[in-house]
Amino acid sequence: MSAPSQAPESADQSTAADAVEGSKATSGHGGSDNRSLRQIAWQRLKRDKVAMVSGVVVLLLIIAAILAPLLTKWFGYPPTEYHQDLIDASTRLPFKDPENPYDPQTGFAITDPWGGISADHWLGLEPTTGRDMFSRLLHGAQISLLVAFLSTLVCVVIGTVLGIIAGYKGGWIDTVISRAMDIFLAFPLMLFAIALVGVIPEGLLGLTGNGLRIGVIVFIIGFFNWPYIARIVRGQTLSLREREFIEAARSLGAGNRHILVKEILPNLITPILVYSTLLIPTNILFEAALSFLGVGINPPTPSWGKMLSEAIKFYENGPYFVVYPGLAIFITVLAFNLFGDGLRDAFDPKTSD
Repeated sequence: MSAPSQAPESADQSTAADAVEGSKATSGHGGSDNRSLRQIAWQRLKRDKVAMVSGVVVLLLIIAAILAPLLTKWFGYPPTEYHQDLIDASTRLPFKDPENPYDPQTGFAITDPWGGISADHWLGLEPTTGRDMFSRLLHGAQISLLVAFLSTLVCVVIGTVLGIIAGYKGGWIDTVISRAMDIFLAFPLMLFAIALVGVIPEGLLGLTGNGLRIGVIVFIIGFFNWPYIARIVRGQTLSLREREFIEAARSLGAGNRHILVKEILPNLITPILVYSTLLIPTNILFEAALSFLGVGINPPTPSWGKMLSEAIKFYENGPYFVVYPGLAIFITVLAFNLFGDGLRDAFDPKTSD
C-alpha cells in the first residue's frame, strides 16, 4: 500500500534529476554546470539580439492591443464611429469622385497629398469614411491577436491531448489518431472556411455579428490545425515513454494518468511553447486573408485584412493606405517568427554555449 503513495514524489524526483542531467549535457560544461535547462535557455536567448528585439516588439504589440480602447479614448477618435468633424477634416484627402466630390462614401476633394496626416491624425484618415487610421490599426491589432491567440490555444489543447494519447498508448489508438491527422492535413481549410463563414446562421450559440464570426474563425483554425502540433507531441511522447524516469515511475506503482500529467506533460512544455510562437503568425495571416476576401470580420469593426482590402482601390493615388495595414501584418508576423526561432534555438540541446 505504501508504494503507490510514494510514486508521485519519487517520479517527480526522477523527472527533476532527468532535467538536471539534460541541462548539464546540453550546457557543454559537463558535470560542473549546475544551471537548469531554463537558465541555460535564457542565457542563450539573451545573447540572441534579433530574438530579444523581436520579443520586445511582440510585447509592445500585445500591450498596444490590450490598451487600444484607452489609447483611443486619449486621442479622442473612436475607430468605428462616424463623426462630422472628421468628415470635414478629411476633405484634405487626395481622392475625388468627379460626380460627388464631397460624398463621404465615394471620395473627397484633392487638396492634401498625404492623406490628411497631421498632429491630430498621425497616419491620416480613411478615404471613404474619414475614420482615424492610427486608431483603426490599434483596434485591428486587437482582433488579429485575439483570433491568433485563441485559435492557437485550441490547437495546442487538442493537439497536445491527442498527441500524448497516440504516442503513449500506441497500437490501434495511435493508428486511428495518426490517420485522422493525415485527413485533417489534407483538408482544403481556406475553401472550407470561406464556405462555412458564409452559411453559419446568425445567433448560433447566442453569438451575433462579429462575435459569431470570431468564434467561427477560431473554431475553424483551431479544430483543423491541431495535427501540426499533435505530430510534434506524439514524436516527443514516443521518445519520453521509453526513458528511465518513466520506467521508475511505473515500478513505483504510478498509473497512466500520473505518468501522462506529472511526468510526460512537463517535458513537453518547451516544444509546445516554441511551436505555439511559430503557429501564432500563421493564424494572424489566415484571419487577415479571410477578412481580405470579405468573409472575416465585418466592418466597421477594424481588421488589418479588411483595411488592406478596402485600401486596394486607392493604391494609385494613395499607396500609403495599403502600406499601413500591410506593414502592421508584416511586422507582427516577422516578430513572432524571429522570436519563435530564437526560442527554438535557445532550447535546442544541440546548440552550443
